[in-house]
Amino acid sequence: MKSENILVIGGTGKTGRRVAENLTQLGHNVRVVGRKTNPVFDWENTDTYDAALKNMDRAYIVYYPDLAVPGSRDAISTLTKKALEAGLEKVVLLSGKGETEAEACEEIVANSGLNYTLVRASWFNQNFSEGAFLEFVLNGTVALPMPDAEIPFVDVNDIADVVSKVIVDDSYNGQTITVTGPQKRTFKEVVEIMAEATNKHIQFVPISIEEFKEGMKKAGLPDSYVWLFGYLFQEVLGNPENQEVSDDVAKVLGKPAIDFETFAKQTAATGIWNQNVTETV
Repeated sequence: MKSENILVIGGTGKTGRRVAENLTQLGHNVRVVGRKTNPVFDWENTDTYDAALKNMDRAYIVYYPDLAVPGSRDAISTLTKKALEAGLEKVVLLSGKGETEAEACEEIVANSGLNYTLVRASWFNQNFSEGAFLEFVLNGTVALPMPDAEIPFVDVNDIADVVSKVIVDDSYNGQTITVTGPQKRTFKEVVEIMAEATNKHIQFVPISIEEFKEGMKKAGLPDSYVWLFGYLFQEVLGNPENQEVSDDVAKVLGKPAIDFETFAKQTAATGIWNQNVTETV
């Protein structure tokens, strides 16, 4: 396998960081870009796209904060046009399972003239360990809406391993890979699994979407985040298609997808769930 020059947009995020590590270990030349890198990459400033793409062969695209937000289509359209002009061979787009807006961005990539693979992901296990819900776990109360939603939570290590394979393997060109965990879980079930793994009292409290959004506002989170989480809970988790389990992880990697119990045990062993709440600020 030849060494490729691979751009990772969003390389400090949950999946991007792991993809960059994987590809570097495989001997590829990896360029991680973001707002604080050199070259700088800022989704809101299209003038930064050219320098990031220069001399790259392939790219992993993670749109921040989510493909559902306004402006994503224009940004993805501009990026793919510039990628084609810069001579890139292939892109891999991280997309959201069951998001109408994300699927519109997928169409843009599919019609860009580039070789591509689309990776559609369910909700991440790591939202509870290095994301939006970590503080809830540390506080011992996970208060979330949509208690009846059955979610096939996926581990970001599986996502990263899938991306790392399909980005250099052209047999996946033109395909959509749906990455989920092996089982569906409600929020109450995953909270019970985390409580058992940590041997701590952690309770799940069902609340309304409006109560959740109000809590985010009181915490000082920007309106765009409040809107996004409201959308993800109401529109995405409420979509029955998002409650389907896919075996694509096993097909691509040749091993079963990581289940939530394994994630919880491994994460508990790191001690991340035993720190004081003040340490996360």
